Amino acid sequence: MSAADANGLAARSREALVEGGPLAAHIPAFRPRAAQQALAMAVGDAIEQRATLLAEAGTGTGKTFAYLVPALLSGLKTIVSTGTRALQDQLYHRDLPRVRDALGSGLRSALLKGRANYLCLYRLEQARGAPRLATRDQIHQFQRIVAWAGRTRLGDVAELDGLPEDTPLLPMVTSTVDNCLGNDCPFWSECFVVQARQRAQAADVVVVNHHLLLADLALKQEGFGEILPGAQAFIVDEAHQLPELAAQFFGEGLSARPLVELARDAVAECRDVPGALPVLQLPAQALDGAARGLRMAMDGLPARGTRYRALYQPAVEDALHALDEALVHLRDVLAPLREASPGLDACHARAALCLTRLRRWNDGAASAAMFDDAQATDESEAEASPAEHPGDDSVLWYELTPRGFRLQRTPLDVSAPLRAHREVSQAAWVFTSATLAVDGSFEHIAKRLGLDAPQTLLAPSPFDWAHQALCYLPPRLPTPAAPGYTAAVVDALLPVLHASGGRAFVLFSSHRALRETAVLLRASTRCPWPLFVQGEAPRHVLLQRFRESGNGVLLGAASFREGVDVAGDALSVVVIDKLPFAAPDDPVFEARLDAIRRAGGNPFRDEQLPQAVIALKQGVGRLIRTEADRGVLVLCDPRLLGRGYGALFLDSLPPLPRTREIADVEAFFAAPAATILAGETDAALPHPESQPS
Repeated sequence: MSAADANGLAARSREALVEGGPLAAHIPAFRPRAAQQALAMAVGDAIEQRATLLAEAGTGTGKTFAYLVPALLSGLKTIVSTGTRALQDQLYHRDLPRVRDALGSGLRSALLKGRANYLCLYRLEQARGAPRLATRDQIHQFQRIVAWAGRTRLGDVAELDGLPEDTPLLPMVTSTVDNCLGNDCPFWSECFVVQARQRAQAADVVVVNHHLLLADLALKQEGFGEILPGAQAFIVDEAHQLPELAAQFFGEGLSARPLVELARDAVAECRDVPGALPVLQLPAQALDGAARGLRMAMDGLPARGTRYRALYQPAVEDALHALDEALVHLRDVLAPLREASPGLDACHARAALCLTRLRRWNDGAASAAMFDDAQATDESEAEASPAEHPGDDSVLWYELTPRGFRLQRTPLDVSAPLRAHREVSQAAWVFTSATLAVDGSFEHIAKRLGLDAPQTLLAPSPFDWAHQALCYLPPRLPTPAAPGYTAAVVDALLPVLHASGGRAFVLFSSHRALRETAVLLRASTRCPWPLFVQGEAPRHVLLQRFRESGNGVLLGAASFREGVDVAGDALSVVVIDKLPFAAPDDPVFEARLDAIRRAGGNPFRDEQLPQAVIALKQGVGRLIRTEADRGVLVLCDPRLLGRGYGALFLDSLPPLPRTREIADVEAFFAAPAATILAGETDAALPHPESQPS
């Protein structure tokens, strides 16, 4: 190594992470790991070269420290983006301070969230006088928010411990891009969002989440300016989530809640404008009724479907027409009131924007004749609306919730805008996750992210898989399409649970199978363990109860495959009922497969298979979280051994010993020190048959 190399960022990053280095000296629980050092060096090289790196870092690698060390040592302006707000808070409040203190770094850091995470003083003031609180609990919660508002320094609603996640109060006291008054707001000088952005502008390291990062990229694409400050390095953790999230942000949608809120806000803004209420009250009520009427008209539809499927129902087409008329009416009566107050001016702009989005989605028979009615405020956007078929690069679809709806346009390929932004930034880009590769290849994720020949690294998990884990593939299960498949899975599962004493996650490919299993287990005299079933309580409540139970069995679907960390004895079994192929009736996924087919590709090989492999790896990653964990992975799907593609799934997993004998599972739990040798158990497995997919 030359003197220059010895002083390079990669070498300095490695030295910080070795035995006797600053992190080992200052962080009591720190343990040097070769994979962590390799990742830190790769990140350091990418930052120095302003290159792009794709790095899979197995669970336990310590990837957070591995990218924070070179980021801090580089001294460059760095944006770190995480998958969720919870991970963002953990990174900013726990991991970043420890690494910064260990390195003796004087770099300034900032935490930046989307505006919906910050108290809006203007909307709080508006909510004080509005009779919107339905229950005593809501009144008490609102009083808590008011008291907190008087003492908070940052205005981050995460400071409000114990506030329910689904409380209707938060939308009342936070702003959106659509309803923010900008510098017309009387509280502009005190705005928590403005202050957070100012701190981010002045910081060297800014921690954001993917939603904010992508919102910024989408705004740049539309030419409205940027939220995030310019940076010389971007580090994207949990990068496997980015393509799906990017499709949301580069698309466009209209949902029920903004429509109902617009109607409510238009009336609330009348308080300080004499004569406005008699003019606005009926149009606002009509909009509220039209939004609710559309949801009622869609009641008989599947939960998700294409625009064509929705418009097949005449009642839906009529309801869309009524919503269009209600928006036109409200927009028109707001027009002469725009000068009366910034709030009414903002409501007028919101009505025009909602109308444009509605017509972009519903520009077929129901509204083609209405385009002539567009006002100057949205003429340019209306002219740019896509035709009845928006083109091969996007799909129009809807989604229903218990009380609402969403009308969405989603691009099928986001690689082009992501590539364009990276090229403009001229920055280093690091994409990392525990699940990026499929059988050692990054080809699938690289294509979806628009990466051409990126640097790549596979940093394996440091766990001793031969001693810490066992993979059990139950024998004699029917095909997943068989009517009795779920009951057969339960029969195969019960002996495993008896061996482990419960302490299991059972992860399902469908909510129907989840509910059926819950019924079967509750009816069984062979199931003495407490059951925690997704949908019967909020996710965080289920997890807390599961941890506290000590021997519980949690039944969950896709949302429990990632972002869930239960270390120690509380979780010793993870069961996967079927290979997690995406639902074939998902309209976006269907359209993406069709686009691949039309382009001459193979939808199963090019999209369905790699997506399912990554989803399976996410679920498997729940099992072993630390060097002290031990557990059994149960893969029930017989296609793993009966289909040619099964080997791709198995070869993409960590090197767990495999068995088809329940006796090996019982021995694993009966004798914690026992060694299950991969050579012994794998030898008994038949080679997957070479069958076409």
